[in-house]
Amino acid sequence: MSGAASCQEGGGERGPRWRRPWKLLALGLLSASSVLAAAPGAGAMSKEEKRQLGNQVLEMFDHAYSNYMEHAYPADELMPLTCRGRVRGQEPSRGDVDDALGKFSLTLIDTLDTLVVLNKTKEFEEAVRKVIKDVNLDNDIVVSVFETNIRVLGGLLGGHSVAIMLKEKGEYMQWYNGELLHMAKELGYKLLPAFNTTSGLPYPRVNLKFGVRHPEARTGTETDTCTACAGTLILEFAALSRFTGTAIFEEYARKALDFIWEKRQRSSNLVGVTINIHTGDWVRKDSGVGAGIDSYYEYLLKAYVLLGDDSFLERFNTHYDAIMRYISQPPLLLDVHIHKPMLNARTWMDSLLAFFPGLQVLKGDIRPAIETHEMLYQVIKKHNFLPEAFTTDFRVHWAQHPLRPEFAESTYFLYKATGDPYYLEVGKTLIENLNKYARVPCGFAAMKDVRTGSHEDRMDSFFLAEMFKYLYLLFADKEDMIFDIEDYIFTTEAHLLPLWLSTANQTISKKNTTTEYTELDDSNFDWTCPNTQILFPNDPMFAQSIREPLKNVVDKSCPRGVSRVEDSLGSGPKPPLRARDFMASNPEHLEILKKMGVSLIHLKDGRVQLVQHAVQAASSLDAEDGLRFMQEMIELSSQQQKEQQLPPRAVQIVSHPFFGRVVLTAGPAQFGMDLSKHKAGTRGFVATIKPYNGCSEITNPEAVKEKIALMQRGQCMFAEKARNIQKAGAIGGIVIDDNEGSSSDTAPLFQMAGDGKNTDDITIPMLFLFNKEGNIILDAIREYEAVEVLLSDKAKDRATIFKDLEVENMDQKLSENDSHKPNSEEAASASQDVGTVSEEPEEGESSDVTDSDSLSPADTASDSVSVSNQDSSVPGRQEAGAPEPACPPGDSQPQEQQTETEPNSKVNWDSKVQPMESILADWNEDIEAFEMMEKDEL
Repeated sequence: MSGAASCQEGGGERGPRWRRPWKLLALGLLSASSVLAAAPGAGAMSKEEKRQLGNQVLEMFDHAYSNYMEHAYPADELMPLTCRGRVRGQEPSRGDVDDALGKFSLTLIDTLDTLVVLNKTKEFEEAVRKVIKDVNLDNDIVVSVFETNIRVLGGLLGGHSVAIMLKEKGEYMQWYNGELLHMAKELGYKLLPAFNTTSGLPYPRVNLKFGVRHPEARTGTETDTCTACAGTLILEFAALSRFTGTAIFEEYARKALDFIWEKRQRSSNLVGVTINIHTGDWVRKDSGVGAGIDSYYEYLLKAYVLLGDDSFLERFNTHYDAIMRYISQPPLLLDVHIHKPMLNARTWMDSLLAFFPGLQVLKGDIRPAIETHEMLYQVIKKHNFLPEAFTTDFRVHWAQHPLRPEFAESTYFLYKATGDPYYLEVGKTLIENLNKYARVPCGFAAMKDVRTGSHEDRMDSFFLAEMFKYLYLLFADKEDMIFDIEDYIFTTEAHLLPLWLSTANQTISKKNTTTEYTELDDSNFDWTCPNTQILFPNDPMFAQSIREPLKNVVDKSCPRGVSRVEDSLGSGPKPPLRARDFMASNPEHLEILKKMGVSLIHLKDGRVQLVQHAVQAASSLDAEDGLRFMQEMIELSSQQQKEQQLPPRAVQIVSHPFFGRVVLTAGPAQFGMDLSKHKAGTRGFVATIKPYNGCSEITNPEAVKEKIALMQRGQCMFAEKARNIQKAGAIGGIVIDDNEGSSSDTAPLFQMAGDGKNTDDITIPMLFLFNKEGNIILDAIREYEAVEVLLSDKAKDRATIFKDLEVENMDQKLSENDSHKPNSEEAASASQDVGTVSEEPEEGESSDVTDSDSLSPADTASDSVSVSNQDSSVPGRQEAGAPEPACPPGDSQPQEQQTETEPNSKVNWDSKVQPMESILADWNEDIEAFEMMEKDEL
């Protein structure tokens, strides 16, 4: 076996066993040249084309890395759309995502060993000098233990590993004296306070300067952590112990792994997603191979390779058997309940599971790896990237894509295992898509929505640490490398740890600590140690024969509106479109309606009318689907007419120089103060909260107290935001939509729903502004700093506002108008509403959509949809943006309501929002006339 450790033949007690895990390929990564000739007709890629693609990867890396160093360093990450660095605390908080940022030049540390893999040794030497000179690990900042371990500690250890390798070769790094290892040890000690729990499971966050329990730590109150967060430490911590001879790191990581193993669900041998770090109780009892669990399984197998401890292999095999029994539903990998593993916990998959085919290759289980990888590739071909989550019928569930590398990782492993040139073509597609859709002048930007191609201003450090490493290795030949990659094992962040650590400083007893090991069928372990003669028995078409049935799995399961199709999961025929999914702005949906014989008519009163004529359907089956669709719409209408309907509210800017002229249409909330019963409304200066999403305790309460809090939509429920700002002393709240460009001009208003719990504790008013209207307030803050607004059920007469402002603005007016005091009532009556953003609404007018705030704007309502088939009026969905819902990570689901606007009501909320500069320019003439009238009156 080329480059692989020897195996015991014959299987032994529980299947084949490794004697020594010297090589990364020992777990099934077979040398491509010795395994599989190019499949006939597959079109083996020429060496020249491979070289060109490798050079293209190098150029792409240079583009990303040079822009980070030029525009962002020493910041943690690059913001590629605005060409600047992301510094925590200086940008709006993104919630838990920002826990990876510790003001320690994250991207540079994460990229160190990538530079050497890509043969950029001079750049590596310069980067190491910068890290040693510039990076401070003693910042007063709270970071994720998991992210800091895999990215920073792993990055320092990977950098040290290749630094000592280069020094040994004698050309580069001759000055290096273990400085990166010293920094890694310092960081290791800073992470240890997180393990101060009775269970041995670490707290999810730690303060780099003050630890966990210190009064100034601002952390240590958490009770839960994810399984991967606590179970993805052993490689880095053990390597740190083996490099330094300090055993405590490996001991702590082993204790955490031991505890998780003991708490597994014994009947299913599965683990949950989140666990209580004090009691060991499972908090989330769903189980899968994606987010929250993924790298726990990965590290069990790789810990066996790196450390040579049989107990880790036994644990992995036990879990793997459970995964293949319950979670694997080829080609899908679906979460199940740990106590009822035959019951699916959800109908969608997240993109992090894309690593699993690569892990299956390391395990040696090639067939399911090929199947799942091919399914994922078909999803990518449909959307250009892998959405953060997609449903079992391959529709987008969460539309973001932060340039994750897991699919590229599995592609690399499958190519190394099979030698099939097909996977080179897959890699070529990844390169083309990155350059075509994600490349921007200052680097590569994450996709905010894979369906629309919109970007997000982020380029995570893992993009440089992993993506380019795997893509380059995919196309590189052995002679292209300056060292033997098979002498190292990849961490989950693709950092390199040398396999010789398995015999270095073995301060930990390698006894078998796996308890209550369940005997399994030996067939589960048949492929633990494959050999080249039996992996692909005389069949160079093996991999292709597995892929072929999956070529059209996505299109078959995701109908595009032509006719009814069979469900790929074998559940029988499905209607091509459900009423709850219908969006009147989606051309694809309109085409489906046409096939079903359903016509859509836009009425003058703002409603949308649906009429079905069965004879116009494309087929009898389509006509039947159309009838079902219409019936569902009628039922949906009946249900939603019973829902609570609230009219729009108003946000009025009353401070100088606006004086009530700007009225912004706001969406109401189903909780908090009812502004219709408080005619005076709530008035106060606005303040932006930290964190900006309002999903955790407010860190700037002194700035929010007695003010109206501004926050961004997303990542948690509206009610949770309200409770957090109310606790901080805010007198009201305004939630600003995070969907760029959304406006009340083009979309119906949101009606903010509660969280399904009792919300009587929320007593402050909460209103919702679309992005465009919210930016008017944010622009005003940037221009004038102190901005005062009035939250009310409808806009107030400016004369009333001026009465309230008369005393407050006396000194200001005297200064601005040469000591002339305005007569506010007469001036207000004489002046015009120039630049008013929106007119006063009539009572009773509304078009609302309830929505859980953990979701992006999705299926917002048009005024109504009328179904003429049954002479019933039912609501439809109309969306200003993307055609399908795009939900950020979380388990909460949309709570949506659409209400019908009566035909005899006239909606006046249609004035256009103007840019701030335009509004102020329009007011100049009005203000001058106003001042002149004041002089005349005096």
